[in-house]
Amino acid sequence: MARSASRGYRLAAALILPVMRASTRRSWRGGEHLPTTGFIAVSNHVSNFDPLTLAHFLYDHGAPPRFLAKDSLFEIPLLGRVIRALGQIPVERGTAQAGHSLTAAEGALAAGECVVIFPEGTHTRDPHLWPMVGRTGAARLALRTGAPVVPIAQWGAHRVVPRYSASFRPFPPKEVMVVAAPPVDLSELSADDGDAIRVASARIMAAVTDQLAEIRGEAPPARPYDMRLDGDPRASFDAARAARRAARRARRARRQALRQRVLGRAPLAPAVAAGRSRVKTDRVTADDEGTAHVRPHVQGQ
Repeated sequence: MARSASRGYRLAAALILPVMRASTRRSWRGGEHLPTTGFIAVSNHVSNFDPLTLAHFLYDHGAPPRFLAKDSLFEIPLLGRVIRALGQIPVERGTAQAGHSLTAAEGALAAGECVVIFPEGTHTRDPHLWPMVGRTGAARLALRTGAPVVPIAQWGAHRVVPRYSASFRPFPPKEVMVVAAPPVDLSELSADDGDAIRVASARIMAAVTDQLAEIRGEAPPARPYDMRLDGDPRASFDAARAARRAARRARRARRQALRQRVLGRAPLAPAVAAGRSRVKTDRVTADDEGTAHVRPHVQGQ
């Protein structure tokens, strides 16, 4: 089924792609594995820049993506309006409306579109940026619809925008690699079996990890990071960052206080002193029409 990007999508691409091309050196592989029918693209998640990297890859291969994204992003004034206009799908985690996102995704797949999910649900907490244990949403969607699941690994976006950060570092351009693999075989698994859903989710994440290991030329850990077992180091990271910011604010405050004390004790230049005296002693009068006139003060008046 042929896919066509909406006018809004094409406009957004015209604005964003020049920035992407200027800030990255791209290495795309595996585009031939992207189906021409509706499919689910899954990827690892290391940076806030990941969605742009992955969208660039998919758009370049004729598959304008529709991301499942946390609903809080849709509440950000400008960003929310843009991503909603581009047809992205909000996910209301932990609410009765959480299932609505899968229903919307099913409709997009039936229409032949590309639906993108980051199964980890957040930036990886693995200290070496390997994929974590994934959530089951992508597996549930795949087993309910029969849509192919294409595992995509990407690496390098974290050099443009570091993990947990919004700091944009476009120069010098960073190498960004994206590799798609053939769809994951889930044919023997059933959507009605909870164990099968967990098996499907693990299989999907293993396929992404295998592709990432190929990109990095390294062996992944024997067991994927699991926040339920290994904890969430993000809290300590945020606390350390807040402490650094507080220290910077304190240093700025001390410098400002020192500067004010120095300036307060410094003698005024003669011209400045004369100007201050003039301002204090000049007299202002008004004529019958209300026009103000300044009459210089003359010593003795």
